[in-house]
Amino acid sequence: MIPSSTQEIPKGLAAVNRTWMKTKICCGSVLNEDGEVEMDASIMNGKDLSAGAVSAVRCVANPIKVARLVMEKTPHCFLTDQGAAKFAAASGIPTIPGEQLVTERNKKRLENEKLQKSDYQKNLGTVGAVAVDCRGNVAYATSTGGVVNKMLGRVGDTPCIGSGGYADNDIGAVSTTGHGESILKVNLARLTLFHVEQGKTLEEAADASLGYMKSKVKGVGGVILVNKAGDWAVKWTSTSMPWGAAKDGKLYSGIDLGDTSITDLP
Repeated sequence: MIPSSTQEIPKGLAAVNRTWMKTKICCGSVLNEDGEVEMDASIMNGKDLSAGAVSAVRCVANPIKVARLVMEKTPHCFLTDQGAAKFAAASGIPTIPGEQLVTERNKKRLENEKLQKSDYQKNLGTVGAVAVDCRGNVAYATSTGGVVNKMLGRVGDTPCIGSGGYADNDIGAVSTTGHGESILKVNLARLTLFHVEQGKTLEEAADASLGYMKSKVKGVGGVILVNKAGDWAVKWTSTSMPWGAAKDGKLYSGIDLGDTSITDLP
């Protein structure tokens, strides 16, 4: 457990992005139909339900940092496009040239998508985190670039509180990933916590909500959950989902169903 969940989660997502950029696994994000990067992010504090979100953000390396500032420094919950950009600049968030967020790999993915050569489900990609601190405060943060070849200005589930994530100390925190339109239609994050409220375990709640989304709108995805006691769960209906969890000096991680490794934290 960590000292302050809402302070550390954005740092964690930024660290993941930096690691990807250094290893050349990923840099920037997927491209919209015009070959540009537009990113979305949201964050929520389960202690008082404060939240911040941004969508269609350009030329910023870590939109989750802007979302956190929306939560902490404004009376609003959600800023988008030019308004989010203006706020980020006024808050001292550095901008980077848009072309630095565009990689040859993502250009190729866009080209293949336009030629209808790509696997739809392989185009899903989101970074999310949930956390609980030493006082039992929970929080979530989710960040994404959306889907390849999306329409200009398309916004998925990630920045929408209740879909891309939700946090309430009395229930828990959840972050979601998957087909954004499907997640929006069922409010996947809040639906999952509703099942927890009804007495289901975290794993049962995750299975129930993901199963509902798959049967109702044929959407696949995944969720990560934690409660104030430090219990956690990871579930998905997509082919695979890279994940990791840290508790009591142990690091748990996996990618495929039934594939979990446990190591000691340094």
